[in-house]
Amino acid sequence: MARPPEPGTPAPDFALPGLHFDGETAHRREYRLSDAKGSPLVLAFYPGDDTPVCTRQLCSYNSELDRFVGIGATVWCISGQDLDSHERFARRRGLRLPLLTDAGEAVAKAYGITAPGIGLRRSVFVLDAGGAVHWRHVALAGLTFRRPDTLLEQLARLNSSPAARN
Repeated sequence: MARPPEPGTPAPDFALPGLHFDGETAHRREYRLSDAKGSPLVLAFYPGDDTPVCTRQLCSYNSELDRFVGIGATVWCISGQDLDSHERFARRRGLRLPLLTDAGEAVAKAYGITAPGIGLRRSVFVLDAGGAVHWRHVALAGLTFRRPDTLLEQLARLNSSPAARN
């Protein structure tokens, strides 16, 4: 099994189907990590749509979305449910974050965040504009999640690093 990429190493590339709900319409398209280069990206892997902890997690990221956008960052959320499930979840909760489908957990496996009997572990990766891992958190049990302030703090550190200024 792959191990989670270390800070400073390139994040595994991927292409996944996903959707972005704008408050009215769910726009479906393919999301490629390589297309996101040029600005920081938060990848939030979560176990399931409409589950209690996942709902709190994604709703908290959604409520702080303007702060992420304000510092030039994007947030993508990834789980194994299909696009229809994601659309119901986004509409029910008003989620404006892209929700990506990792059917079969191939991307989660490439990121080293699957475990036998558990499936994917709740995990967050903060990537720099070049697509390298700046910071990561991989949960053991997944009963809690990293709060938006923690992610925004990591993004601020990334934006203030010497490499970001070059």
